[in-house]
Amino acid sequence: MTELQSMGAKAKAAARFLACAGPLKDKALLAMAQALEDCAPAILAANREDVEAARANGMSESLLDRLSLSEARIASMASGVRQVAAQADPIGSVVSGGVRPNGMFIRRVRVPLGVVGMIYEARPNVTADAAALCLKAGNAVILRGGKEAIRSNCAILDCMAEAAHKAGLPEGSLQLVRDTSRESSRELMSLTGYLDVLIPRGGAGLIRSVVENSRVPVIETGVGNCHLYLDESADPQMAVDIAVNGKTQRPSVCNALEKLLVHEKAAPALLPLVGKALTDRGVQLRACPQALAILQENGIAAVPACGEDWDTEYLDLVMGVRVVRDFDEAVSHIAAHSSGHSECIITQNYANAKHFTEQIDAAAVYVNCSTRFTDGGEFGLGAEIGISTQKLHARGPMGVNELTSTKFIIEGDGQIR
Repeated sequence: MTELQSMGAKAKAAARFLACAGPLKDKALLAMAQALEDCAPAILAANREDVEAARANGMSESLLDRLSLSEARIASMASGVRQVAAQADPIGSVVSGGVRPNGMFIRRVRVPLGVVGMIYEARPNVTADAAALCLKAGNAVILRGGKEAIRSNCAILDCMAEAAHKAGLPEGSLQLVRDTSRESSRELMSLTGYLDVLIPRGGAGLIRSVVENSRVPVIETGVGNCHLYLDESADPQMAVDIAVNGKTQRPSVCNALEKLLVHEKAAPALLPLVGKALTDRGVQLRACPQALAILQENGIAAVPACGEDWDTEYLDLVMGVRVVRDFDEAVSHIAAHSSGHSECIITQNYANAKHFTEQIDAAAVYVNCSTRFTDGGEFGLGAEIGISTQKLHARGPMGVNELTSTKFIIEGDGQIR
């Protein structure tokens, strides 16, 4: 038995216990939140080593931001775990039910998925979020983070797992794969006898690799090629505020804006305003010929876009800009290039707002507000394990309920068919 198979066996045994753990899960979660705060100095020390190594290896500043922890971020992680503990326990809750004509009582109830595997990249806060959400939903979890954050992930997982065990949960409830080689990733994707589902979270390459190579069922999470469309009636100040917030507040995350589309009748007035606000904050604009001409006429720096730009998730201070003929061309462009994550329209035209929400195929569709809100906490779910961009099982921010399945319970008094 390999090390990963041994971890899988422990997780499977723990999952049977967790499915019936009830209030003990909340006791463990509160202990885990406290452990994060108590162990903050050790976690920060481990994180500094990760950040120094990543910087020496040439990691970009935007990705270093994803990797970096602070006392405030650890406090936020602990707060997220407490929020998860405070939520209602989904396990055993009745989704639907009723009495059949033959007298049988049938109800559909929530149950854990079982053992959840997760492969993710350089965001150590994911370790805490995933552990908390999986436990709340009665699942054991095997986490496999990237090499860039291995010290941070080990420090976080070790303190949380110890706290959970002291609170009464079995060993194997929370585990971290310490081997960050490709071999461990491949083996995890093949752990069919032990994992019930595998969730990738990270860049396009990681997600594509897991979806294409996993033998374990996969819930696909979010590459975010997110668009902002400024309709003909867009309010200028709102356009500036949302574009700047969506692109520059935290450009390295999946709900950040990557593309700007502007109605051609509004472009001569709107594009210089928005373009200047973005470039003043260090954003490089990659523009179609029509947008490039407008920007340059107004003294705003931009470079020509190439074909690849329209499908690229930059995760950096870079934005593709295109002028479109009308609403329909904007919708067509998004349909051709969207990753299905988050899309936004700014408009004062009620009909166009309605048509946009109906026609855009994405997990989150916004009217007159920033795509940066696509987040479990902002949607009232507490922490999230990822943003699902697929349509089977879960879509959008995945909280506790999305980490459950259902089963039917049927009670009768001797009925036969």
